Amino acid sequence: MKSYHRIKIHDVFEYIDRNLNEDLSLEVLANQASMSPYHFHRIFKMITSETPNGYIVRRKIEKSASELVHHLTSITEIALMFGFQDNSSFTRSFKKYYGMSPTAFRLEHPNKFLRIKMINSKNGQVYPDSEQYICFINELKQWIMKNAKKVGIKNLPAMQVAYIHSMGLEELGRNYQKLVQWGMSEGLMNDQSQMITIYHDSFKVTEPHKVRMDACLLLQKELKQAKEEVRLKFIPEGKFIVGSFELGMQEFEQAWTGLFLWMNENEYQKADREPFGIYYNDFNSHPEKKAIVDLCIPIK
Repeated sequence: MKSYHRIKIHDVFEYIDRNLNEDLSLEVLANQASMSPYHFHRIFKMITSETPNGYIVRRKIEKSASELVHHLTSITEIALMFGFQDNSSFTRSFKKYYGMSPTAFRLEHPNKFLRIKMINSKNGQVYPDSEQYICFINELKQWIMKNAKKVGIKNLPAMQVAYIHSMGLEELGRNYQKLVQWGMSEGLMNDQSQMITIYHDSFKVTEPHKVRMDACLLLQKELKQAKEEVRLKFIPEGKFIVGSFELGMQEFEQAWTGLFLWMNENEYQKADREPFGIYYNDFNSHPEKKAIVDLCIPIK
């Protein structure tokens, strides 16, 4: 598959996410990719193993799941927000992907423990698994206190990155190798070089091999153009929750979950931008194979 095609489909991914409630017909998407509808449909399915329409439905469901996890928006509002006719059609589609109703998904997710406490205090209802939640939350708090070198709010400046879009961890690893080789050929790599992973999807709501991420090299001087499949963009300045960690590869999920818990407990709300991790070392060179990393969640 030509890098040109992957870049075009990546642009379509971004267009779909920005326009989930608009006309996303095959003709509209093909026009965005500058391809014929037939050619676009074929290339899209080759890259994603999904039809464009199947991908759109999945993104709507995943976005609604993320909304359930991170916000207190009502289920009716979420259904309308993502273009479902009513609660029934939304619930049917949601169950097809996650095997449970939106209500059950919201209550089962640990990040929404604060909501459960609010419901209990309001009407006295006790959920059967509330003790399990309390135990899980307390263990997570203790883990964060023990393993986070620091957690706090920071205003981060805009950062220019060179990046390659990736789908799944395997492709992310390959693309980091490509990015480092490109950076070395351009004279951009040195002892202060930092890599960044931007997460367009969450592993909590998207199948791992479909999670979209950007493998990024933080640029120390502004570039005007890159070449081939390496692209340039700015991560916008803004306010972030930043957690500093030294993590083994199996500890990232716990760290991210704990950081989102910290966000909820301190009554911050996630902004509509992508979280990312800034890496300060090559974990392969660490004696314990650990990554020295800042995990960053954009907040309002």
